[in-house]
Amino acid sequence: MRSFTFSIAYWALSIGYFLVAAFAALAPGRGATTWVIRRYVRRMVQAMALFAGIKLQVRGKERLPQGGFIVASKHQSWGDGFATYDQFDDLAFVTGDHLEKFPLLGTVLKKLGAIVVNSCGGHTARAALKERAADAHKDGRRILIYPEGHLAKVGEKFRYRSGVWHMYRDFNMPVVPLATNLGLFWPQESSRKTPGTATLEFLDPIPTGLPKEDFLARLEAAIEGKTAELIAEATGGPIIAAVQVPTPSEMARMTEPQQAAAA
Repeated sequence: MRSFTFSIAYWALSIGYFLVAAFAALAPGRGATTWVIRRYVRRMVQAMALFAGIKLQVRGKERLPQGGFIVASKHQSWGDGFATYDQFDDLAFVTGDHLEKFPLLGTVLKKLGAIVVNSCGGHTARAALKERAADAHKDGRRILIYPEGHLAKVGEKFRYRSGVWHMYRDFNMPVVPLATNLGLFWPQESSRKTPGTATLEFLDPIPTGLPKEDFLARLEAAIEGKTAELIAEATGGPIIAAVQVPTPSEMARMTEPQQAAAA
């Protein structure tokens, strides 16, 4: 019943606010659209608590540096975006172009200043990420990116992509790792919700100047290590390291030769 009630609230809020945001996008500048989306996000976090019984506790905000920085977050749940966006007054976020297939959403994302890139990655996506992230950096906005590029199941992880390092190097900005166990309560895109208290924890910023391999290793160790701790804390179980699995695109490439041989 909780999951069903939240689903009704989710779609009612999403449809209502995005219609308002589409009209707000007609106004000059980002102000009107940002105002609408911030209230949408706040209402969604409230609905998570009220209808799904999922409360949020946020730790480590005192670690956030002054000025511009990049938040690199674990991504286990559709709820991650709402929970994280709600912590900032103005946040540019990196998202896949699959969201643009929804009517009006592409227009709203563009007006909001979201950094929309090709979900499949590659050189074209990297170039688009650099260009659009540069606009956000120029405006002094904080940037949210999910370095794995996909929603991961609890206990699993994907290969960390290098896009976050390119922004870190090009913009000379510190990166704040963000760990979460929200996937325990709202798994991936699932309609099933489990009541409880989910935790988001901002970790110590990674200072600028590290080479690529050192940076990515440090980022992954911080995010995955703390995420495993948060999962163990919520479940009362032991700390278990996440298992790396192939991304959907990597899995597709692995199965292509098998399908060709079968044909």
